[in-house]
Amino acid sequence: MSDQSRYSSGSIVRYPYLWRWQSEKGREHGEKNRPVCLAMAFRDPRQNLTHLVILAISGTSPQDEQAAIEIPALEIRRAGLREHKRAWLTISEYNYDVAERSYHFDPGQEPQGRFSDKFLLEIQRALRPLLQSAKGRIDRTS
Repeated sequence: MSDQSRYSSGSIVRYPYLWRWQSEKGREHGEKNRPVCLAMAFRDPRQNLTHLVILAISGTSPQDEQAAIEIPALEIRRAGLREHKRAWLTISEYNYDVAERSYHFDPGQEPQGRFSDKFLLEIQRALRPLLQSAKGRIDRTS
């Protein structure tokens, strides 16, 4: 599998996601590797870098201050999340990372699954206002 397809939008990989509350406490590392969705993965050919917008997946329902999308059962199976009967994708925050420069992203891992293009479009639509406002971004590039 080429690096280009390995980092495609909609892929489900494992990543030490850093929650906003952890970042606000000054932490720099997530507590555990968890399944995440590469909501957006785009190449910058001039710099030969892959920019990643990473969303956490959780088997626990969201807290009141979190915005999340419940993942349909079919998408749970497509994503390889069989350990979850129900799962949510948090869309009120995201980790930003650069695959080739990351201290956190494992570039050698193969995706465990992938969301359908239709569900990915739904995710990206819900994420758009957050990206435009630049709120909720947790920068993992340093």
